[in-house]
Amino acid sequence: MRALVRILLLSAAFAVAGSSLCLDAASSRNLKPRLVVCTDIGSPDVEPDDMESAVRLLAYADRFEIEGILTTVGWNCDPYPAGWEEYLFKVIDAYAADVPNLMKRSGQKSFLPLWKEEGSQKLGYWPSPEYLRVRSMAGSRRAGIGVVGEGNDSPGSDLLIRLADEDDDRPIYVAAWGSANTLAQAIWRVSQTRSEAETAEFVRKFRVFTITDQDMVYAMRADLAYSSHQWLREEFGKDLAFIWDEGTWTLHNELGIRNWDSIEKDIMTKGALGAAYPKYKWGVEGDTPSFLYLMPNGLNDPEDPAQAGWGGYHEYGMCADSLTYAWTSWQEPAYSATRGYMERFYPDALADFKARMQWAASGEGNVNPVVVVNGKKGLDPVRVRCKPGDVVRLDASRSYDPDGDSLSFSWWQQKEIGAPVSATVSDSSASSTSVYVPRDASGRSLHFVCEVRDDGEFGLVGYRRVIVEVE
Repeated sequence: MRALVRILLLSAAFAVAGSSLCLDAASSRNLKPRLVVCTDIGSPDVEPDDMESAVRLLAYADRFEIEGILTTVGWNCDPYPAGWEEYLFKVIDAYAADVPNLMKRSGQKSFLPLWKEEGSQKLGYWPSPEYLRVRSMAGSRRAGIGVVGEGNDSPGSDLLIRLADEDDDRPIYVAAWGSANTLAQAIWRVSQTRSEAETAEFVRKFRVFTITDQDMVYAMRADLAYSSHQWLREEFGKDLAFIWDEGTWTLHNELGIRNWDSIEKDIMTKGALGAAYPKYKWGVEGDTPSFLYLMPNGLNDPEDPAQAGWGGYHEYGMCADSLTYAWTSWQEPAYSATRGYMERFYPDALADFKARMQWAASGEGNVNPVVVVNGKKGLDPVRVRCKPGDVVRLDASRSYDPDGDSLSFSWWQQKEIGAPVSATVSDSSASSTSVYVPRDASGRSLHFVCEVRDDGEFGLVGYRRVIVEVE
């Protein structure tokens, strides 16, 4: 019972710390989500998947405000080897070669001055290679909670402190492709010079998505107490929104291997970025779910990890250390749910990546449909209020394709979230449909997704989530 109470209290704390008000405000201003990556990128002979994920990330540099790319330790390296950072800069060099073509996708003619790029960036803006190089730097070079403290400061931990202290209400998402030790060091440093309340305020600026726990070498992966990640969850769990992913990354590896032939054909042969994309060794792009989760495409609000998206589905519960709590997908029924969503979304996410690589190579290609529901444009969830037993009308007929392609529609309910009831959708393949709200949904919400697909090259998809709030 005490464990259940703790889960409920921490979930409530996350709801306060991760209120979607900040994200909705940023979306209404058409701003990108803020992202910092901690990567153990290195030689493709040892660690090719980080380089693969870096290529995909920069193919979407117009969707994320990449505040920092920090080189840090991972399962294959402790300490982080000198010279491995060159592989990150090889990907940035490839981006520099392809970005003139990528800019044509949004009609961008030039880059802003660097000092303006370092302010807030709008969705659709492709940053300059210079900006990415300036924002790429070393994080912690050693692993584990034992090194957090004096002597472990780095350019990366200093950057995280500066970012959190900026006058910006958007949360900062830290995607840990390797270790999140650099964030732990930043929080430790702040705790030495600020009050407990000020430290809590600092911590609440961050959201963390760790690809398993890589704050250690692979041989000791079962010793979670060694890791600074456990320390972050245990000491700051009520203030730090933490996704400990032990489900989607393995599935992404597996699905990439299954689709490797098409990756070789439509990714690796396209532009300088494609040429920088290495052949897999262990799995394909195991780190990519950490930023697909944040993808601003209308499918999910990352401030609510229970909303299924390209980065899977997560539930709040105990971690594998049997001590700390986070949003995870490692146990049933969450694991089967996230597997189902990953298999559902992976083909469309990969097709989207292929289309962008086509732009990188040629400066032309297909773009996604724009989904308009009940007359509302944008990416924020459409919220509808009703009473139990009502019939709610959902109208996406004003959706359009910028290329003039024909559109097809699909409406579906995400049943893991909100009221544990099924709602009847009158016509799931029409541009406009109706939903009957069950009477036993009183006081709860129902989540629906409108999926709109074009018939252009690769068959690209646009999304919009609808949240029906029942009185």
